[in-house]
Amino acid sequence: MRRFFSPGHMRFYRLLLVLGLVAIAAIILRQINIETPKIEIGKVVETAVDWAIDNLSPALEAIKLVLTRLFVNVEKAFLWIPWPAWILLVTALGWWLSSLKIGLLVGVSLAVIQGVGLWNEAMSTMALVGVAVLLTIIVALPIGILASKSDSFEGFLRPILDAMQTIPGMVYLIPAVMLLGVGKVPAIAATMIFAVPPAIRLTNLGLRQVSLAVKEAATAFGATGWQRLIKVEIPMSVNAIMTGINQATMMSVSMVVIAAFIGAGGLGYSVLFALDRVKIGAGFEAGLAILAVAIVLDRLTQALAQNGKNRRLKQTAKKTKKTVKEVAS
Repeated sequence: MRRFFSPGHMRFYRLLLVLGLVAIAAIILRQINIETPKIEIGKVVETAVDWAIDNLSPALEAIKLVLTRLFVNVEKAFLWIPWPAWILLVTALGWWLSSLKIGLLVGVSLAVIQGVGLWNEAMSTMALVGVAVLLTIIVALPIGILASKSDSFEGFLRPILDAMQTIPGMVYLIPAVMLLGVGKVPAIAATMIFAVPPAIRLTNLGLRQVSLAVKEAATAFGATGWQRLIKVEIPMSVNAIMTGINQATMMSVSMVVIAAFIGAGGLGYSVLFALDRVKIGAGFEAGLAILAVAIVLDRLTQALAQNGKNRRLKQTAKKTKKTVKEVAS
């Protein structure tokens, strides 16, 4: 008898009871027409957007003007440099930051873009990604630093970042178009917002991983909070920060095709055009060019982060060796 009332059997009986009650409730509720009032969240959002358009138009126009000029200048600079010079420059940069293998990889990737005849579109895409990543760094670093200094602010920020990383990228186009219209500027804004969360998270994580003993030592030597942040904490967490920038860059590239729906142009428009016309070959070439852009940006940012880490290790080893010599003498 006891075995029928063991803890395992009791859990099973409770599960059967719950399932039975749910089945009975479902049968009863199917016979009842339940009407719930609709929560008019959409109207609230529309009211807020209308208020922003009516009251913040000068600020929004100023933002559009600044971002447009920045993007146009960056795009002109990218297009002004001939493609052979770009390939040589990027190959040399990859070799200097990492290795000859990485240099050849990024150089061949750019050559593939020229080979499929999408060089101008790729430069436009890289300009858009570059401006978006620059804005991401400007926004993410201060927020990440504040989050690393305050547990309460980090707790407030965490669910917001979770939501931002869960929402599909297409959703970001809605407020961007409502406030900034269509074209390059709302595409840059939507891309920046989409790419900000990983940069904030990894900046916060990197600063929090700095050893407490190192912070206390810097304070003991008379460093102020600002000096400790600039000269100790940020240099020691630069690898995590650069990883965040790398992730933000990759997320920006992933928004290229989506942003084409609101007039971003570039390689995203080539993909959208091929999809609309059912041109499989042209779509494959555009996708290959986007892959090449992603490889170039990913490998260079990773090499930059690793290069900074190796430089810090060499400096630490040099200082340690010098200290050992002083102690031995």
